[in-house]
Amino acid sequence: MSVHYSGIGMTSQRTRNRLIERLRAQGIQDEVALAAMNAVPRHIFVDEALASRAYDDVSLPIGHGQTISQPYIVARMIEILRNGMTLNRVLEIGSGCGYQAAVLAQVAKEVYSVERIHPLYQRAADYLSELQIKNVSLRYADGNIGIPEAAPFDGIIMAAAATHIPQPLLEQLAIGGRMVLPLGTQEQFLWLIERTEEGYCKTRLEAVRFVPLLLGKA
Repeated sequence: MSVHYSGIGMTSQRTRNRLIERLRAQGIQDEVALAAMNAVPRHIFVDEALASRAYDDVSLPIGHGQTISQPYIVARMIEILRNGMTLNRVLEIGSGCGYQAAVLAQVAKEVYSVERIHPLYQRAADYLSELQIKNVSLRYADGNIGIPEAAPFDGIIMAAAATHIPQPLLEQLAIGGRMVLPLGTQEQFLWLIERTEEGYCKTRLEAVRFVPLLLGKA
């Protein structure tokens, strides 16, 4: 697979810098998250026909009824997940094309990412390999189950909307860990789940729009 590092203006560092400035203006304050977004060339993760929109703050189709998330949402979820802390082991549910995993790889020591749609899993693996990102472990599996053998995770991030929090993911969250996920069907909100010695603390955040979390592999 050939990855398009260079090309016309839309792939330039200046274009990427403009996106980062827009994210700052929208309220993203975590400079580590912003630097991670700036380090990852989003244009290589989208079809060439859409490359001119790669640094717009919009979600874009990646096939199979899935999307690459809006940059603001990626930055916001990572900002919430990090909470100013260093992340060691993170689980991502819904690799998609691998973009968010690539960004997470800049801020966490180890990233485990699960994708249920095989062609997307393969595409994400190809992109991450081309970018020589070594600290992401991709799995072709049902995201509802997580990766119990790699648990506990100090961060879990979900790129699809669930109707409820899958119990296996709660169990795989380390004490002191944080999970960020969209919940809901017609109306969706981001939720922060924090695990303490006493149990789980749940906080509802802003309204969002994600594809639904589905069961099984495809």
